[in-house]
Amino acid sequence: MRILVVDDEALALTSVQRLLRWRGYPDVEICDSGREAIRKIREEAFDIVILDLLMPEVDGMQVLEATKPYRPETEFIILTAVDDIPTTVRAIRLGAYDYLVKPTENELLLLSVERAYEHKGLVAGLSASVRKAPAEMPPAFAETVTRHPQMMSLISYAQVMARSGNPILITGESGTGKELIARGIHRAGPRPEGPFVAVNVSAIPAPMFESQFFGHTRGAFTGAETNHTGYFAQADGGALFLDEIGNLPFDLQAKLLRVLEEKSFVPLGGTRPVRVEVRIVSATNTDLDQACREGRFRLDLLYRLKPVQIHLPPLRERTDDIPLLASHFLAQAAERHGRDVRSFSPEAMDLLMRRDYPGNIRELAQVVENAVLLAESSVILPHHLGATSPQPSLFARRLNTLKDNTDTHIAYVLAHTRGNRRQAAEILGVTVRQLQRQLARMKRDPRWEGQVR
Repeated sequence: MRILVVDDEALALTSVQRLLRWRGYPDVEICDSGREAIRKIREEAFDIVILDLLMPEVDGMQVLEATKPYRPETEFIILTAVDDIPTTVRAIRLGAYDYLVKPTENELLLLSVERAYEHKGLVAGLSASVRKAPAEMPPAFAETVTRHPQMMSLISYAQVMARSGNPILITGESGTGKELIARGIHRAGPRPEGPFVAVNVSAIPAPMFESQFFGHTRGAFTGAETNHTGYFAQADGGALFLDEIGNLPFDLQAKLLRVLEEKSFVPLGGTRPVRVEVRIVSATNTDLDQACREGRFRLDLLYRLKPVQIHLPPLRERTDDIPLLASHFLAQAAERHGRDVRSFSPEAMDLLMRRDYPGNIRELAQVVENAVLLAESSVILPHHLGATSPQPSLFARRLNTLKDNTDTHIAYVLAHTRGNRRQAAEILGVTVRQLQRQLARMKRDPRWEGQVR
């Protein structure tokens, strides 16, 4: 189990580190800066983070907010000298497992660590059962196609948070499947039988915002010949999915905030407020925290939208899902277009694996659909995917020794992890020490001079 202790006080850091090692947790790292903690947590996998709340420059709450969406499987234990209920509530809403007041008794801290680790195995989706049976997707998220451990962890986290009924913000690049996760959250939520209304916020002209969201009565404005039910009323008793919420004009954000706070609105031309019970799930591919700092997004609205945040990784960070996704899209496209196309040639799949996908899963789906339309037989070949010249394939390799294969693969995995040896060792299925011995041997080989460190 890997533990990171974050505190700006050197004495507190070393004390907690010694305590944990004494109790039998040897892999304990320390960090004395909130900014450095954000970098470490995003780049490395920790089971538990013990986080001091009051730190200069970047405090513990900012660290939690900036990292939990990227590492939902990590459990955070907050330590603070201030016993403040609103702060405690906010920390728990942001995903903290526990909140302890300093000075903390050693046994209480150790108990919290033990329980957090147990909670991680049950909830975060990284237990051995999930790793060995990644196909065990929660029924509510059955539409999401993945076997990637990080995605399975995110879905397990979403499953738990969905039950609260609180607003959830989903972030990630365009095409990463945010709406599919939103629909899963609705199905896993407290009112799955209610309606799910999806709205592309950026597609609604500003003058029509109130009419579209709140509805209008007949005669409310020129052209209003009948009553119109807005999105909030349509979603009453269910969920309203606000896609591309980051593109909502600033002057309209206050109107949305008011409805979220009061849970009621008055339709255009109406005289009586209409009360609704709607679960808000929003999504964006923009950095809303940066937008708040630049004055383009209201901070109070952001807090209303993201008691919980889920960040979806781009396809380039889950490339092992490409064969699974490609086969899924092939079956869909073949059925939709009535084509007898059943599989990819090894060279075609190799090409799919090596492509870049700026549009992520949406782009992969389009590439596969186009290939299905172009295929002359039941097998998709490289030229159906747009390959205009022969490409080197994993199946067209030179004859060499097993040792050469091993060295090449180690170098490839290290390049993929950007030199992170711990992550590379996990992918390779060896210990860090074993990997270090292999690298030491490779450094002595002139062919790898300067390529491994």
